[in-house]
Amino acid sequence: MKLIIHDLEEERLKELLRGKMDDIKIISDDGSINNCIGCFGCWIKTPGTCVIRDKYGDMGEYISKCQELIIISQCFYGGFSPFVKKVLDRSISYVHPYFEIRNDEMHHKRRYDNNFDLKVCFYGENITKQEKQTAEKLVKANGVNLDCNVKKVTFLKDISEIQRWEEC
Repeated sequence: MKLIIHDLEEERLKELLRGKMDDIKIISDDGSINNCIGCFGCWIKTPGTCVIRDKYGDMGEYISKCQELIIISQCFYGGFSPFVKKVLDRSISYVHPYFEIRNDEMHHKRRYDNNFDLKVCFYGENITKQEKQTAEKLVKANGVNLDCNVKKVTFLKDISEIQRWEEC
């Protein structure tokens, strides 16, 4: 399955997908996402599941079932948009609270036995060189933390430059 987390308007996403909805899970902003409250309940009280039971409470499980995670986000100062950041924060249940050494650094152990590819497409009219560098470092760090393969980081001046989501 491909998992797409995005901050686009629904009409724009439909245009990008053009009927290619098979084996795709889409995470969109419907205005109802709650912030992660940092309670670590997804590690202790309800392992693997966020204690906030809204439609974003199973993000760890969704990531565990994907072969490819595609993030389409407006670039905010070298980072993700507020919505995408909230979704990623709510995905912490994907990993265990326990640690291991990877790449000579301490990281959380993987909870699930899957391996997926990560592709990120940032868009924004005036993304600076420094913001691009920051965003690339962020995605690389996310890749290490999620123990996945970062395949591509793309920058677009405007999302209209992309014809299909596969280009990300």
